[in-house]
Amino acid sequence: FCTSNSLQHSLARGIQRTAVRQAHRKYEPDFHDKYGNLVLLGGAVVFTTVWGYVFTQAGIEWGLSPVGRITPKEWRE
Repeated sequence: FCTSNSLQHSLARGIQRTAVRQAHRKYEPDFHDKYGNLVLLGGAVVFTTVWGYVFTQAGIEWGLSPVGRITPKEWRE
């Protein structure tokens, strides 16, 4: 009983020390904190620019609707 209790006590103290150490450490921003919004905004701008060009200037004929293009064939009996 005595060794188990002292073991639990020392384990609890170690966890408390780790928690205090982490709480006092200064938070340093990483790459995503510094540049995340800028990268996201830049990607949105590039995406919009490329697809804007494709839809307006690339000369692709978008065959989205066959209405008016397809004529029915004569019926054969």
